[in-house]
Amino acid sequence: MLPPMRPSLSMMRRREFLACSARLAGAAALSGSFLASWAASLAAQGTSAPARERMIVHSLRYLTLELRMSDLNAWTTPTELFFVRNNLLMPTVNLDTWRLRVMGEVERPFELTFTELQKLSTTSVTNTIECAGNGRRFFTPRIPGGVQWGRGAVSNAAFAGPGLADLLRRAGVRASGKHVAFNGLDELPGPDFIRSIPIEKAMHPGTLLATHMNGEPLTLEHGFPVRALVPGWIGAASIKWLTEIRVLDKEFEGFFMNPGYRMPKHPVQPGTAVNPAETAVITSLVVKSVIAQPGEGTSAKFGPIRISGAAWAGEAEIARVDLSTDDGRTWQPATLGRDKARYAWRLFERTWAPPKPGNYTILSRATDRAGRTQPKQMPWNAEGYLYNAMDRVRIHVEA
Repeated sequence: MLPPMRPSLSMMRRREFLACSARLAGAAALSGSFLASWAASLAAQGTSAPARERMIVHSLRYLTLELRMSDLNAWTTPTELFFVRNNLLMPTVNLDTWRLRVMGEVERPFELTFTELQKLSTTSVTNTIECAGNGRRFFTPRIPGGVQWGRGAVSNAAFAGPGLADLLRRAGVRASGKHVAFNGLDELPGPDFIRSIPIEKAMHPGTLLATHMNGEPLTLEHGFPVRALVPGWIGAASIKWLTEIRVLDKEFEGFFMNPGYRMPKHPVQPGTAVNPAETAVITSLVVKSVIAQPGEGTSAKFGPIRISGAAWAGEAEIARVDLSTDDGRTWQPATLGRDKARYAWRLFERTWAPPKPGNYTILSRATDRAGRTQPKQMPWNAEGYLYNAMDRVRIHVEA
């Protein structure tokens, strides 16, 4: 007897879109033409599913997909190539029964249907989302747990939706409201994926309830029907499949706030146990750059070589990116791309003429407006978070 065939990524994507479209169609039959057009738009995105085969697959059950550096060639990442990180299982979403609740330390708790949410005024933010564990496999000594991300747990897209502050003002946040927790429809096993952000970040005009991504409705793996978007912060802050917004009098206490997604306050020796009191919640992304081209371990013909990539710094602006081909002894500035936004990466490039054939290591080093610069080596931490050492790519220049 032949063993059961493991579904390919494209097969799984097609099943997912068909199932989601069927659920949406059922809701549309009850709710009118608006949801019908929404369902058609979402289903149409399934035609690009074969492009997912180009991604690095870390998990199909807990869908985890990494952007290949060869596809980092545009300021906004196509939705079908945008990296995916799911800590739990993706839910089944029925728009007819879905509700978004706003509650907690507020004067006027309320809930919204999806149709009501869509009637609210919207804004847009182009934001680079990066998993806190991006680059985990580059730590020395090796981090044994977690997804062994390379460079590609990061992508950039234009998100749109109502501002979170508008909903909080409608609810009337009490003076006791200091943090805002997000809860989504992730399916167990595992602790419920809930994280909170300070009220100041929640009230910032850039913090959204995103319903659209790159001009189209969110796809299921990116948080359909709505996700929190906390720009400039680690991806885990932007909870997907959002269904509850709860205002709290203190930071949320749960697994994905403590011990999850925390960093030592001070450098530690590899393998050293850290007292939880000596750790802090990870918030903003750090300054970082990655080299997209040429690829690691590739060969190039002798002659001018184009070096390109992207750099970002969370809530700060990239000031410059420098490149070295002699192990950091000398540096040359790269040219930054014209496209920019407060929370988005900047593309960079430079044409380099190798002096002779041979083996070379290309380094990239980003600096932001606050003066932060990538270190040559990243201090070790047990979870492999926020890796931002200078990127390095080894190539061979042929004779």
